[in-house]
Formats: sequence, C-alpha cells, structure tokens
Amino acid sequence: MRWMASAAVAALIAAGIAMLAPLPARAQETGPATPSVASPPLTAKPAAAIAPAQTFHIGVVRQLPEPPPWIAPLQMPPDDLGIAGAELGIRDNLTSGRFLKLDYKLSTEIVPTDGDPLPVVQKLVEAGNGFILLDVPADQLLKIADAYKGQDVVFINVGATDDRLRQQDCRANVFHIAPSRAMLTDALAQFLVTKRWRNWFLMVGRTDGDKLYAEAVRRSAKKFGAKIVAEKEWDYGPDARATAQSEVPRGTQVGEYDLLIVADELGEFGDILPYNTWLSRPIAGTQGLMPLSWHPTMENWGASQLQSRFFKQSKRLMLPLDFQMWQGVFAVGSASLKTRDSAPAKVKAQLLSPDYDLPVFKGVAASFRDWDHQLRQPILLTHATNTVTLSPQAGFLHQTSPLDTLGFDRPESACKLQ
Repeated sequence: MRWMASAAVAALIAAGIAMLAPLPARAQETGPATPSVASPPLTAKPAAAIAPAQTFHIGVVRQLPEPPPWIAPLQMPPDDLGIAGAELGIRDNLTSGRFLKLDYKLSTEIVPTDGDPLPVVQKLVEAGNGFILLDVPADQLLKIADAYKGQDVVFINVGATDDRLRQQDCRANVFHIAPSRAMLTDALAQFLVTKRWRNWFLMVGRTDGDKLYAEAVRRSAKKFGAKIVAEKEWDYGPDARATAQSEVPRGTQVGEYDLLIVADELGEFGDILPYNTWLSRPIAGTQGLMPLSWHPTMENWGASQLQSRFFKQSKRLMLPLDFQMWQGVFAVGSASLKTRDSAPAKVKAQLLSPDYDLPVFKGVAASFRDWDHQLRQPILLTHATNTVTLSPQAGFLHQTSPLDTLGFDRPESACKLQ
C-alpha cells in the first residue's frame, strides 16, 4: 500500500510538471497537438538565416581568347581559369564580412571568342551587380565603359594589359588590377640593370600584342639606361617549332648581346629559343624569366597560405589570371569593411582613399593610383619552377612610393579620366 501511495504521488507530481511545461508553438496557437503527431524539437535560428545588412553583388565577364593552333595539351588553360580566383575572393570576403553582417554574391558569365560581352554586362547590371570584373580585349572594355559612363557601376579590369587603357584611353569608371605592359617590362628592366645586363637583343612576334609588348620593352630600356643592340621580327612561322635546332641559331646571329628579350604573348616561338640560340645567353620577357602578377612558386609573406586555400578549393595551382580575379573581388571586399555600404560610388571613393590598401601577399600593401586607377603592386620575376625576385628592385627610389617606379608615374601620365 505504501508503494502504491508513493507511486500515486509521483504520478501526480509528474502530471503537474507536464501541465506547467510550455506547449509547442503550434499548440499555443491552435490548441493541443494531436497525440499521435510528434512535435519537432525547438532549435536556435541558424546564423546563416540572419539577413545581412548589406549585400555586395559582383559580376564576372570573361571572353575566351582564341587559342593558338600550335597549343599542346599540357598548355591548355583550365576551364575555370580566373573564375576560380573570383570564387576564392568571395570566400575570403565572407570570412571577415559575416561579422559585420556583410554578404557577397558572385555571378559569372563566359563569352565565346567571337561573341559580344556588352549584352552580358547589361544583363548583370540589370540583375543588380554594381561591380563587374572584366577579362575582355581593350576595345570591348572601352565599349562597355563608355556605355555606362556616368552610371553607378564600377568596372574592374582583370585581364587587359594594354598601356593605352591607363594612358590616352583611360576611363573614370574603370579600375585596373591587371598590371600594364609598362609595369611588367619596367619590373624586368630594373632587375636586368641591377645584374648589369644592359645590352639587349629584342625578338618580336607577329601579333599586335607582341608589337605592343616590344614597344613597352623599348620604353623601359630608355627609362632605365639599357640599350637594344639588335632587333628582329620572328617570321619563320609555327613550322619552325619542328626545326628549331636549325632555324633558331640562324635567326639569332646578330652579334654580341647580354640577354635576349622575347615579345611573344601567344607563345608561338618563345619556348623554342632557350638552348637553341647562336650565343649562350639568358632569355627573358614573355618566356624565360617572366614578369608576372603571380606564380605558383610564390611562397613568402603569407602567399603559401593563399596558394593552399586555392588548391584546396580548386585542386590545381593558382595562375596569374586567378590571382588577378581574386584581387578584384577582394578589393571590393576590403573596401566594404570600411564603407559598410554596397553603393558602388561609396566603394569607389574608398578604393581611391589615401588610407586604402590591399593585402596582396607580396611583402607590401597595394593601392590604386588616383591619376589612372591602376593598382600599384610588386611584380614577380619568375621562370617555370622558381620565383627569382620581386620588383621594384632595391635602390630604385621614389618620392612617394617605390611601386610608382613601375609603369606610368604621375608626371608621365597622359590619362585624363572621363
């Protein structure tokens, strides 16, 4: 009997506790829940469901270049070239931005070689993308920039190296992440002059891009006190790749020189020059020792962490266009941490602010020049398996920033932003 009384008391206590317990949300609104239906457990609202205070919509437009007919399978670019860098930029932006309730969205568009990127840009802008990364030819970039003149859209050039985009054809609504040809050849020239290799033999390819690169080499030689002692245009055609041991020695008998500089942006002949020239001389330029924005062998100043994050995401090595697109996305993200406002005009003002800098894992912070919107940054000098050095080289001084010894400094600028 005592056991039965204790059990009855325990039952009454349990019933009382059950009556005091809060009902599920649905039961509180509509009455007791049906006994046969289990109520879901109450859980905290996930952080991802909290609406961001600001969302930065970033678009990417990449127009595929025409591949040269002689390209080998090992030289084929990855399908996600550049795009993978932009995706990593979004991830890195979210790492800091989520604490300030800032969100970042990426929209990517690929345009065929013979396509028109302007309608694609229009679609992205109409969808609310206020920041557009462009990897398109110079003429197409100017066409796009002029179509949106005076509108609240910021374009970021991540691919075109043409000097005229930073000079007579500069635009106020375009920022340049990609180094100009002048920056690349200045970086190379500084190193060659420090090595006392001042007499250059210049070999120029047949494309318009090759001629523009050669023009930049001539300018850099004059700027830093080097001399082009010989110059030839490659006119042997792609078939010479099969007969390089006979064609190259004959084509490089030009007398004495310290170094052969190659202007071959498509890679038609530059790779067959090493060890085939008449004189045993180093090779630099678009092949050999190359000035680049980035290279997989870059490891210092935290670069190895960036390389590791990229490899973990994309299962391949980070190439220059990947890095340039990462820079473009990350530039918007780093500016957004101060503006906390997704209006392109506000971000543009921050990009040009004297206190703005962009970490680029090259030992010093990068920043934008206010006279032509070019990102000033160190340039790597690298060959296939090693980064040799970074320019600007020690000893090349500047009253404001040694980085302004690369490319067009303010007194040299022909840019009138419009």
